[in-house]
Amino acid sequence: MFSLQHVWHPACLNDERSTKGAKMLANLKFALRQLRKSPGFTLTAVLTLALGIGATTAIFTLVHAVLLKSLPVTKPQELYRIGDKVHCCMWGGYTQWEEYSIFSNDLYKHFRDHTPAFADLAAFQGGTAGLGVRRAGSQQPAELRNGEFVSGNYFRTFGVGPWAGRVLTETDDREGASPVAVMSYHVWQTKYGSDPSVIGATFQINSKPFVIVGIAPPGFFGGELRSWGSPDFWVPLSDEPYLQGTSSLLKQPNSNWLNVLGRVRSGTDPKALEAQLKLELREWQMSHIADMSAQEKEYLPKQALHLTPGGAGVTQMRESYQSGLTLLLIASGCVLLIACANLANLMLARGLAGKQQTSIRMALGASRLQMVKKALVESVLLGLFGGAAGLMIAYAGTSMILKLAFTDPNSYVPIEAAPSFPVLLFALGVSLLTGIFFGIAPAWVSSRAEPLDALRGASRSVAAKTSLPQKALVITQAGLSLVLLSAAVMLAQSLRNMQHQNFGFDTRDRSVVWIDPLIAGYREDQLENLYERIQERIRRIPGVRSAAITLYAPLSNSNWNNSIRIEGKPEPRGNDDYNAMDSRITPGFFSTIGNRIIMGRPITEQDTASSQRVAVVNEAFVKKFFKGENPIGRHFGQQEMKHAADYEIVGVSADIRYLPWNMNEPISPMYFVPETQSVVWDTPAEINGETRTHYLSNIVVWVPGNPSGVGATVRQALAEIDPNLTIEQMETYDEILRSDFSQQALISRLTSLFGGLALILAAIGLYGVTSYSVAQRTNEIGIRMALGADRMSVVKMVMRGAFLQVGIGLAIGIPAAIAAGHAMATQLFYVRPWNPLILASATLLLAAAAFLAALIPSQRAASVEPMDALRNE
Repeated sequence: MFSLQHVWHPACLNDERSTKGAKMLANLKFALRQLRKSPGFTLTAVLTLALGIGATTAIFTLVHAVLLKSLPVTKPQELYRIGDKVHCCMWGGYTQWEEYSIFSNDLYKHFRDHTPAFADLAAFQGGTAGLGVRRAGSQQPAELRNGEFVSGNYFRTFGVGPWAGRVLTETDDREGASPVAVMSYHVWQTKYGSDPSVIGATFQINSKPFVIVGIAPPGFFGGELRSWGSPDFWVPLSDEPYLQGTSSLLKQPNSNWLNVLGRVRSGTDPKALEAQLKLELREWQMSHIADMSAQEKEYLPKQALHLTPGGAGVTQMRESYQSGLTLLLIASGCVLLIACANLANLMLARGLAGKQQTSIRMALGASRLQMVKKALVESVLLGLFGGAAGLMIAYAGTSMILKLAFTDPNSYVPIEAAPSFPVLLFALGVSLLTGIFFGIAPAWVSSRAEPLDALRGASRSVAAKTSLPQKALVITQAGLSLVLLSAAVMLAQSLRNMQHQNFGFDTRDRSVVWIDPLIAGYREDQLENLYERIQERIRRIPGVRSAAITLYAPLSNSNWNNSIRIEGKPEPRGNDDYNAMDSRITPGFFSTIGNRIIMGRPITEQDTASSQRVAVVNEAFVKKFFKGENPIGRHFGQQEMKHAADYEIVGVSADIRYLPWNMNEPISPMYFVPETQSVVWDTPAEINGETRTHYLSNIVVWVPGNPSGVGATVRQALAEIDPNLTIEQMETYDEILRSDFSQQALISRLTSLFGGLALILAAIGLYGVTSYSVAQRTNEIGIRMALGADRMSVVKMVMRGAFLQVGIGLAIGIPAAIAAGHAMATQLFYVRPWNPLILASATLLLAAAAFLAALIPSQRAASVEPMDALRNE
């Protein structure tokens, strides 16, 4: 029995491939020729897609940089972080709520020395240290720079070498080692012009000599992407006492200020390693059991610890921006969908307009598949052209967003507007998918022409059937536009509510000056005299009503907390929340910021180091700890019951919104104590903490009218007191509020921009479909008018059809907008997601745009001459 087998010869296979390639090239040339013949159509389609793809790609650029990108280090997948939460910048105690995530140097070394599963385990500061830096011998004043204390194996753990010179080593991180630092590439390039003599040069850091031993590589920003700026200098942990003096944290076992991240050995089981770390933590805690408070001892069995992937480092910026970027990505995606719907409508209208030509081609032997391929190639080309133009829009948009998001010129945030390779792939993928998915349906519909139609000359036989998908696309556009407009209005109203809420103090005509006496080299015993001189000198400036100094001013992005003990009340138990914010102030603080004392008295000049220690508490403090009681004359303290009588309450101030985050949460309990008074503590850690609170960082200045030039006058006044007392910055409260709410403002502006784009694109889509409908019904309109219909009735008929589509879109969009409002509730401040006024505003905007979009086609329909229409028929 014989069988015949078809054998493919390589030459035949090559011929087949050549034929396919030739056909593809022919389709490509045909599509380009068709697009060139219709420049108006091509330009409209490309611009529409460019807006949608550009908006989405711009947001994806930020999403990739902040949410998806790993650290620029060697094998980031091998890195693991001990801890999960993000803390800045110090946590006191031997236990931590929820989980242990930030560590003391003592605990870090315990993990490092007892965990062989880590090939390297590094520690770095949870936050940054302000450093006053100038080159030795320079007569210029010191510049404020971001510093970060790191362990000697920090760069080795990340697998990062120097760009020039060398990096820090474990030899540098030893007590008694010569003070050295590594400079960031960004500072070396922008400040020192890539001068090679910087390497090995001596710099004064906080007035102390340091040798710059190397330059970090370009793109390396450390173990944490921060919104307030990357480190400019890396300094060994062992030099922290040298720079920080009596406020040093290095040798305090219960001062947690370090993030810990390590590179695991091959084959390590993360779950087993996490279990081992929990045991090591418990061993370390038990070795300090005698130093724990009763509340800490009770909480100890509940202490949690997690090991998490560390390829992205410490994700402070991810936590801060994740919800906002997710919202913007969804909003830009809606814009892209609306743009794609417009492309589909344009392609459908174009295909239907050439339906007779398609019929002729099919009558001459062309297959339906061939016609679909030709239309699909054209659609994909439009998608690619739109993607290319969208990349330019994305670059411009990302640049604008970065300028709006990060306004501090002295802080470098290493996010580039130029699209990276993953972003280019994203744009290419979006372009191709747009061309294929939103081109294939119009291509299929337009190819459904019968050869007999060409012989009849028919061009309107399928108008009613093909108008349905067009109208469905317009309905979708209207619904999505309403959702975006509603979201934009809600976010704008939320931003206004935030900016104009009652903060509990008067922001008008007030400015805040940031200083750092520690950088200037002041000892604790010199501070009281310094503060008196500052207040006296600033108050003499013409126009200044008053000035006061505080540990941190309201809304200044700082936060100090303590665990409270109340005299006459039992010691809190393990889960009891007895925390309160605290701040040190000088006399005149409450009147300077415009805050009311509602009971008792404020801090005055009579509250001296030798007088009774006193405190002023806020209303939230009274509600929490003295509910229904008179707090005046009562006593409280910090940390331990033996300190429960340290402070006597002499006044109650109105609540102040001190923190610019968690706006939907109640104001926290808070107390204020005089700068002149101190508590006598027993342990080095407690003494250290007390010392740190005396280094006040904010001067609040009240200048009615805020005359121009007052900032320069204040700077000059401080320079007269001490040229080394660097002013880090000076801002009015209007500027502080803009900065504090910049993220919310950015999200609101971009959502409004996307809402506006959606509205314009939806209006264009409605205009196109209505115009096409009028063109298809020209003969019908002529017949109606010949039978007696007036022009107004024709206008009404066309407008009715347009608003029917918009009305269905509204019926779908309103419930979707309410659902979107509930989904973004965490982004809203005193705004209800189902606010009828907001929904009505968004609906009116959409209705107005729809009216304008339908007006021109309806006027064109009303201008049809009946005889011309009948003659064409």
